[in-house]
Amino acid sequence: MKIRFQYVLLILLGLNFSFAQENDEVLLKVDGEPIMTSEFLRVYNKNLDLVKDESQKDIDGYLKLFTEYQLKLKEAKRLKLHEDQNYQREFLRYKKQLTKNYISENKVTDALVEEAYVRSKMDVNAVHILVRLDENAKDTLQAYNEVLKLRARALKEGFDTVKKEMHNGKTIFLEDLGYFSAFKMVYDFETVAYNTPVGEISMPFRTQFGYHVVKANDKRVSRGTITAAHIMVALQQKDSLLDPQERINDIYKKLQQGEKFESLAKQFSDDKSSANKGGKLMPFKSGQLSSVKFEDEAFALEEDGAVSKPFKTAYGWHIVKRIELKPIRPFEDLRPTLESKVKRDARSKLINAAMVNELKSHYQISYNSEAMAYFESILSDEFFKRAWRLPEDFEKEKTLFSINNRKYTYSDFGRHLMSSQRLHAGKVVPFDVVVEKEFKRFFEESILQYREDNLELENKDFANILKEYRDGLLLFDLMEKEVWNKASKDTVGLESYYEKHKEKYKWNDRVEVVMASSASEKIIGNVLKMMKRDKSEEAIEKVLNTDAEKNVIFTKGTFTLTDEKLPSDFEMKEGVSKIYQHNDAFHVIDVKKVLPSGIKTLEEAKGNVINDYQAELEANWIADLHKRFKVEVNDKALEAVKIKIKNQ
Repeated sequence: MKIRFQYVLLILLGLNFSFAQENDEVLLKVDGEPIMTSEFLRVYNKNLDLVKDESQKDIDGYLKLFTEYQLKLKEAKRLKLHEDQNYQREFLRYKKQLTKNYISENKVTDALVEEAYVRSKMDVNAVHILVRLDENAKDTLQAYNEVLKLRARALKEGFDTVKKEMHNGKTIFLEDLGYFSAFKMVYDFETVAYNTPVGEISMPFRTQFGYHVVKANDKRVSRGTITAAHIMVALQQKDSLLDPQERINDIYKKLQQGEKFESLAKQFSDDKSSANKGGKLMPFKSGQLSSVKFEDEAFALEEDGAVSKPFKTAYGWHIVKRIELKPIRPFEDLRPTLESKVKRDARSKLINAAMVNELKSHYQISYNSEAMAYFESILSDEFFKRAWRLPEDFEKEKTLFSINNRKYTYSDFGRHLMSSQRLHAGKVVPFDVVVEKEFKRFFEESILQYREDNLELENKDFANILKEYRDGLLLFDLMEKEVWNKASKDTVGLESYYEKHKEKYKWNDRVEVVMASSASEKIIGNVLKMMKRDKSEEAIEKVLNTDAEKNVIFTKGTFTLTDEKLPSDFEMKEGVSKIYQHNDAFHVIDVKKVLPSGIKTLEEAKGNVINDYQAELEANWIADLHKRFKVEVNDKALEAVKIKIKNQ
């Protein structure tokens, strides 16, 4: 809604402007609380290119909007909305997400993102052999030798032969993986697959699943991004006599007869979002659409302009036309998406390790050298049964390590070990391995958490962005409570507003029609004669259509005069029309009923009425806020702001 857009502008992220601290003054006070010129300038400059309303680019106009924003925040705090549990939960969720963008090692991240882009441009077809092995196992020689023997056999006897004999699906796996690209396999596996030449089998390598070897059968360039158009006949039709499969086949016949794809899409496609564009869809790549069948049919077309035969998906019957096929988009376009995937993938461990090393050099850290041996001494086999408990004489107050002035005690790590038992349940691992692994994990979590906890103090940009979101989220909750919900739930007020303003809400002229369409003027002339003799659609089709040729197609529906399916010069009157030429075809239209313009009912206009009623409620509410909270503007500071903006 337009109402919401104004508030979104005030919480957009990104800080690009700063005002010299020595020139900072109080610009205005709201109920005695000062707001500085630097805050106003930061928000104004950040949103200047985004606002479409010229009045908001005017400083006085923008100050009015900014003041209203501050009034609403003051009211939200008066109502204690910031203490609401849902608000606090949503804010903390966002804070955690935003923090991830600031707790990252950029050099490592950039390298991994660039590598992922290179790999995303190529698909690998591979098979692999896996000998399962516990990820904590230190004695790995037997598994290594076993996969090495299987590799030798595969080279000599062939993969399929060895698979029939050795694959058991429990300890030994020989699997055909088909084609895959970046992010489809665990990172270590993906790396070996991409680095193995076609036709060769890699040397053994280890992942968390065990030891593998990979044979690369083929590598192909990714299918890229395709722009296509389609004609769709939906499976569910208002006209119960219309058979979707017959309809799409009729349209296909017309294509084979030389009629234009775009014109037929405009006239007959049930996909309203693309029909008026000649069926053209937004560009897409493999995996982007919800229908694999549609993607495969589109990418199977060998040249621009090629058209598929009719095919069925879960949405209906389609004919697809290839318009253009492009390779993978440029790196800079894909960088944000790839970076997000890298941070969710196993690659994130590499990023975290790099970040931890960076933070180690940034903070003062000290370790207790006796701690590891102590924890090894108090572990027992009960740990692997999830039954281990800290001993009664546990030295909980001792310091394990410290980061700056924050101490982490034996108690902290003890609780970590207690909770980590589930990860080691049923395993038999040396105690020193357990303590070393869990200490590393606990330390990484602790130092990253320390960075997160202190981020607002260490990073000004982060602090400002977080404040904007905190205030913006509060404002949305307030608007929902004071305006949006009231407008939608106040049925009496809504009805009253509608009665006062109903002249604003009108239907355009509409017609209920049966339309006959043909590429032949002669045939449509025959249709005109038969329609004037009240011949039925079935009777006309029986005369003019054959199994080999579809010469006429009928369309039923109620349309406004501006509908793309109707000729621009269409004359709105009941009865059979003259012949019209439109969308590269000829049409005769039997107007069954004329539905003249008129006032919409409240139900028909409800969305627009609610929007307008909300605007009125908000205007009245803001007037009340001005009465509740005193606003004082520093005219001298305002003039300085205007000069600053004019000269920047």
